[in-house]
Order: sequence, then structure tokens, then C-alpha cells
Amino acid sequence: MTTIAPPGPAPAEELDRSSRAGRRSGRGGAGLVITALLVVAALIWISPLVLLVTTAIRPLSDFLSAGPLSWPGQVTTANFVDAWGIGNFSATYRNSLILTMIKVPLGVLISAMLAYALAKLRLRFRRAIMFTVFLGLTIPIYIAIVPIFIMLRSAGLTDNLLGLVGPYLAFGIPFEVLILQSFFRQVPHEIVEAAKIDGAGEARIFFTIMLPLSAPALVTVAILDAVATWNELLMALIVLNSDQSKTIPVGLLNFQGQFANNNTGQAAGILIAVVPILVVYTLLQRYIVSGLTAGATKG
Repeated sequence: MTTIAPPGPAPAEELDRSSRAGRRSGRGGAGLVITALLVVAALIWISPLVLLVTTAIRPLSDFLSAGPLSWPGQVTTANFVDAWGIGNFSATYRNSLILTMIKVPLGVLISAMLAYALAKLRLRFRRAIMFTVFLGLTIPIYIAIVPIFIMLRSAGLTDNLLGLVGPYLAFGIPFEVLILQSFFRQVPHEIVEAAKIDGAGEARIFFTIMLPLSAPALVTVAILDAVATWNELLMALIVLNSDQSKTIPVGLLNFQGQFANNNTGQAAGILIAVVPILVVYTLLQRYIVSGLTAGATKG
């Protein structure tokens, strides 16, 4: 009796199956390569922070004998104690916090109101106003230092934290408006029209509808504005003179001069200064990404 074998897969089916398997393996190999490159990039990106930490926690003698790229042979916290006094951080931390708490909420509120007006209201010369606001992004702070200082001196606001609020607002608002008006444009206009039909005015629409809807974008600009305010050096260096009114970036200049060779103390001072920024970015990084991408596509 003759046994008939079942027909095997057609050659075309075998070829298609093998090509799919090859594509899957190719994608898997490409994914591994991309992952490896991202890991290398992350290590390179974080290496300055690791070097900063390892320098700050070691004695100066160990740093000088073993070199900056070696692992600490000893660990100490004395550098942070010394750096706190040298950098006058008890005063500079207070001043930076006060300046940030005044400038950031005020700047975000003004920027949100202007962005809402440009995005949702029918204004005469709207394009001219928008062009004028965004023109501020092209003006470098360096060419404005002298006239700003003259105006602040005439107003008696030099060596005063409040004297920095106006210039910081002027240079921060254009970027914040750029982000917020892009977000407001994506909010359906029907929501605004429905609120108007119900009798809501522009102020009520803005504060009760637009602000809650734009929370991701508001958090984003607030974080970025706080970081910029916390790190700003040039304007604060020109305006502030006394030790009791200096901000953190200006206070870090105390490590120059006779402290120039104290590398471990400098590293500890820098680490003390950047800790708040690192904490903010670590806790709120997802809000930054979502806020920046919220207005990137049309709904």
C-alpha cells in the first residue's frame, strides 16, 4: 500500500515566512544597537554630575594625590560645611528663593494672559503685537545691560532684589508666551463659545476654563522659568553689590581668588547650588515633556 505524504508548504509561503523572520531579527538587532548607543549617551551625559559628586565628598589631599578621575579613597562632609560658609549660602539661598517666588508666578500669569489674548481674542494688530513680543527672543541680554542698569539706578533699585524682577520678566515673557499661545490654540474654540453663551466674560473664561485646561503647559513654563531665574548670573552680578543681597550664582563667585585651589570646596558649593534644580527636574520631568509637546500637534 502506497502512503501519500501531505503536501508541504508552498515555496512562496516559505519565502514569505523566512523574510518576516529576517525582518524581525533585523529589527531586534537594530533595537539593541540603539539601546546600547542610548546607554553610552546617558553615561556621557551624567558623567559630569558623577565627577562633581565624587570631588565634593573627598578631602582635598586625596583629590590632589590621586587625581580628579580616580575613585575617592576617603569620604568627608567637611567640604559642604566649608562651602556653606564661603558661599554665604544662608543669605544667597534666601534671596534666590524670594526672587523666584516673586518672579515666576507673576511672569507665568502675565504670559498666560497675553498668550490667551493672542490665541483666542479678536484683537486689532494681533500679528503686530505677536511679532513685537517674539522679537524679544532675538535681543541678547548683553546689549541691554547698560540701559537697564541706568534705569534701575535712576529708580533707586540697584542692590535690590526687586530691581531684578522687571528685567527678568522682560526677557522671560516672550518664551513663555511662545509656548502658552501654541497650547491655547489647540483648545477647541467651541468651549469658549459655549461659555460665552452661558454668560461668562473673558476673565471668567480665562481663570475658570483656560487655566485649568492648560495646567501641563503652565507647569512647564513655571519650571523652565524657575530654573532660568535660579541660574541667572549676569544681570544679578551687575545689579547686586552687597553680600546680603546676592543670589546663589553670584555667591558662587566667592570661591574665586584665595579659594581658587580648593577644588573640593568648589565642587561642594556647586553641588549645594544645583541640588534644588536637580530635585525639580527629577520630580517634574514628565510635566516638562508633556507641556512642551502638548501644543505641537493640532487636535
